[in-house]
Amino acid sequence: MTVLRAVDCVHLVVPDLESGLAFYRDRLGHELVWRTGEAAGLRLPETGAELVISVSHDGPVVDFLVESVNDAVAELTAGGATVLVEPFDIPVGRVAVLADPFGNRLSVLDLSKGRYTTGDDGTVTGVAA
Repeated sequence: MTVLRAVDCVHLVVPDLESGLAFYRDRLGHELVWRTGEAAGLRLPETGAELVISVSHDGPVVDFLVESVNDAVAELTAGGATVLVEPFDIPVGRVAVLADPFGNRLSVLDLSKGRYTTGDDGTVTGVAA
């Protein structure tokens, strides 16, 4: 079994959500999937991954989807990776940030709590398993 299952999302930093949405949604045509006060997820067609624009995230960052963040951290550190940010909870699951033996930053994410549910305008209304 492989540890890194898929690219969940690519995070990009924007100065504010409205200008980020004006470019990525309105100009480039990416469909809004979800939105909070500080971030928005946009569909990347032809893949299950999202483009996440955020005003409060270090970026750019690629989040890799894993079955379990805790198991992935154990496997990655056993192989020589170093934990940069200990596993922590997010609304849809857990996240941790590591550096591989070569210094590359690896953000790992599980969806153990589900996926965002949204209203008609894309605003996050909750999480569904």
